[in-house]
Amino acid sequence: MKSLNWTKGLILILLVGLNVACDQITKEVARENLEYNERTTYLDGFIVVVKVENTGAFLSLGSNFSPLLKQIILWGLPAVALLAMFFFVMRSNKITKPSFIGLSFVIGGGIGNVYDRIQFGSVTDFLLMDFGFAKTGIFNAADVSIMVGTGILLVFEVLAKKKKVEIPNQ
Repeated sequence: MKSLNWTKGLILILLVGLNVACDQITKEVARENLEYNERTTYLDGFIVVVKVENTGAFLSLGSNFSPLLKQIILWGLPAVALLAMFFFVMRSNKITKPSFIGLSFVIGGGIGNVYDRIQFGSVTDFLLMDFGFAKTGIFNAADVSIMVGTGILLVFEVLAKKKKVEIPNQ
């Protein structure tokens, strides 16, 4: 059995905890200070603040599932996956620093949204970005954590490995 690196565990808990805290604080501010579906725009309409409760997952996928199916698919399976990721990060001796950070962000964001589903039956979303030619869906800080973590993983792991396997000119 591998021994646990307590420094690594402490850093993992700190990174995950910071992501969860940022998410939960911003959601609480949104719940307390915003009216449902009331839109406020900033930066000439680029950022839109609008509070909604998402009873599904990404873009409300699964919002029409039965309550039992929602419990299984929208918080049971994600909770198991997040726990597995947490233990993978803790136990892996070969994980790179970018992967460690990226997975910490994904885990933190995932915990924030799963917590909402368990505690409130929905996830509070409150931000939207309007690029003019396209808009994002309405999202929250947990979604940002997940996207940043995924971006870190893609840039530093997938693209870095691709770069290493380039075929030399002949």
